[in-house]
Amino acid sequence: MIKLLFLLLGFLKLGKIGATGITMLLSLLVYGSLYGWRYAAGFIGLLFAHEMGHYLAARQRGLAVGAPTFIPFVGAWIQLKEQPMNVETEAYVAAAGPFVGTIAATCVYFWARDAHSGLLLAISYSGFFLNFFNLLPISPLDGGRMTAILTPRIWLLGAPMMVALAIYRPSPLLIMIAILSFPSVMKAWRYDAQAPENLAYYGTPIGLKIEYGVFYLGLAAFLGIMTQSVHGMLDAARGGGF
Repeated sequence: MIKLLFLLLGFLKLGKIGATGITMLLSLLVYGSLYGWRYAAGFIGLLFAHEMGHYLAARQRGLAVGAPTFIPFVGAWIQLKEQPMNVETEAYVAAAGPFVGTIAATCVYFWARDAHSGLLLAISYSGFFLNFFNLLPISPLDGGRMTAILTPRIWLLGAPMMVALAIYRPSPLLIMIAILSFPSVMKAWRYDAQAPENLAYYGTPIGLKIEYGVFYLGLAAFLGIMTQSVHGMLDAARGGGF
């Protein structure tokens, strides 16, 4: 315990990087105590990849951004210290997380198949599911921020999806996200596409709308297929078929 305390104090001296290290370590301790440290380390690694996608994209667009922060059973996030100037920048930063996270989960998947490892397969499943869930078209999830480039009214489609999921698989996290999404649903309901402030922020060439729409649908389809496929493999593994 004393060694752990000194380790945490050492992280604090590193500033932003130290705060990220502390929250990652705390998440590792919590998840590790429940699921084993190897699975916990892999899951946190995929969370980190997802958040670094956001972080690097935000930096690339010149936005001030904080280092990733982790909270057990909630996930992780980066704090944008300034808001994007237009919806395309917001969509770009939002899309980078699931994109990088999907690449990382896919790498773990192929590693699992090559090594015939049920553990690695389970870790890849958590990554696919995490990124697939994040594509629900409702803000504050990444999918909501991505699809806003089409129109914020699409959040009115994401809201019933979130409610259905919360009813099907009730959890404190889903309830929290549903509560956080309520202002976005109200914004979508009252959205006036011709309002000057909306024209300034959401005005986007049709070509960009199509590009982001195709990317969103393609990524969602891939993640949906992989989530379902790997889930079946895990079922087979429990039956001795992997």
